[in-house]
Amino acid sequence: MRNKENKHLGIEIDPTLHRKLKYISAYEGRSMNNQILYLVRKCVEKYEKENGEIPENQ
Repeated sequence: MRNKENKHLGIEIDPTLHRKLKYISAYEGRSMNNQILYLVRKCVEKYEKENGEIPENQ
């Protein structure tokens, strides 16, 4: 069930990248949406590890 407090993010993606992301998502047992969230979380974790925690009010 959707959490109504979550933000919606619509993106455009070229067909080749879409196909490849779909392939990787299936291989890793995730939906495409969950794969994108996983990658975004990893990006944020890496940034915060290198630069410190991002303040909540930014």
